[in-house]
This record gives sequence, structure tokens and C-alpha cells, in this order.
Amino acid sequence: MIIEQQSRAASAPTTKRRGDRRTAPPLVARPGGPAERFAGALGYRHPALVFALAVFGGFLLLAAASILLALLVVHVLVSGSGLGLAGTEQNFNETLVQHRSGTLTTISEIGSQLGGAPVLPILVGLIALACAILRRWRIAAFAVFVLVAESATYRITSIVVPRDRPSVHRLEDLPVDASYPSGHTAASVAVYSGLVLLLAYRFTSGLSKALAWTGAILLTTFVALSRMYRGMHHPLDVAGGVLVGIGAILVLLLACRAAGVAAERHSRA
Repeated sequence: MIIEQQSRAASAPTTKRRGDRRTAPPLVARPGGPAERFAGALGYRHPALVFALAVFGGFLLLAAASILLALLVVHVLVSGSGLGLAGTEQNFNETLVQHRSGTLTTISEIGSQLGGAPVLPILVGLIALACAILRRWRIAAFAVFVLVAESATYRITSIVVPRDRPSVHRLEDLPVDASYPSGHTAASVAVYSGLVLLLAYRFTSGLSKALAWTGAILLTTFVALSRMYRGMHHPLDVAGGVLVGIGAILVLLLACRAAGVAAERHSRA
């Protein structure tokens, strides 16, 4: 009898989380992980509600962390009574201005567009539409809301902790006191690195994955240098943008995974 039960158990298919075939593996929660615990704490309610609460809660934490970093930058790192890095940053921006040329200015405009409107909203919209048609809802939600979380964090941080842009001739007419963090840099990290994270599992070779990640990093670097070249941000603003972009990716990973756990529980019920 025992042998028969063991043979049946061995021949039975192993259970996998539902939705694995419809979404990218990075959006599938690990058993016992933070996403599963979060969904459980909410009583495995409707997946849309779990997703919304995770995004909202994650945004609040990300915004709070970004504001604290902004306070550190403005009142400690670049303040005259603090470490006084303002002069170093100013020298860097002035060096970029001294090397401006017509060709480099045109290239910097392209870099700015790659990190903002209209390129990123169109790219995200097309990805979300394609995924919605294919009923890959979690990928569509990730693509849209990673940009939303990043943009909202940038806006609230720049409002709560204003910082003046570099004291150089600026090539764009934007609010002067919205320098920290770099929204374009944050958006490029959130979108390009986020997409590579979701798609890299399809690559069969390590070289392909390395090239994909290298492309995402180079794109972000291009955007960051373009924003500083155009006199819109200090180096520390760009660093803050990178952290905000990474934070937005982490928030959406948690939200999508938690929503997947809730959806699996509802499908079983």
C-alpha cells in the first residue's frame, strides 16, 4: 500500500504557480517570500486591490526615502555648512558647458527625449497595449505603473525639497528649483532596466543577457550625461534619479508578485 502511494506521488505532476506561462518569471512570487506574505496579510483579496495597495504603499515608502535623500543632499552634502560639494558639482557642469557644440547639443536633445516624452510614454503604451491583447496583465501593469511610480516620486520630491538647477546657461525652460532628482534618469532606469529584467529570461546565452543589460546601462548613462550637458541637473541629481528608478522597479516587482499570489488563490477557490 505504501509503495503504491509513493509511486502515485512520484508520477503526479509537480504543482506550479498559475500564471507562470502568461507572465515573466521575475513577476512570479517565491513561496514564502515578501509578496506572498503581503498578499496573505491582506487576506488574499481581489488581485487588483492587492496590486493597488502594494503600489500605493510602495510609492509612499519610496517617496519618503527619496525625500530623506534629498534633504541629505541639499542640507548636508552641498550645503556650505556641510561637506560643501556644491563647488565640485558646479565645476563639473561648467566643464560640460565649455565643451558644447552644435553637434553635441543635438545629440543631447536626442538623449533627453530617450529619457522622457514622447519616447518613454509611447514605448510604455505600446508595450502595455500588446500585453493587454495577449492577456499578460501583470507585464502590462508593470510597464505602466513603474513609470507612474517613478514620475510621482520625482514630482513629490522636487516639490518638498526644492533644489536650484546648475548656475549655467540652461538649454531648456523648466522650473529652476526642480533639480533633484533627475526625472529623466529615473525614468530611463525604471523603463529600460525594468524591461530588460522582464525579457532577459528569454535569452538562452549569457552573452545575450550581458548585451541587453549593457544596452540598458548605456542608454541610462546617455540620458544622464545629456541632462547634465544641457544644464538641467547636477551629478548628485542624476545619482538620486538612478536610485528612484531602481526603487520603482522594486515596488512594481512586489506589487505584481503579490497580485499573482492573490490571483492564484482566487483561481483555486
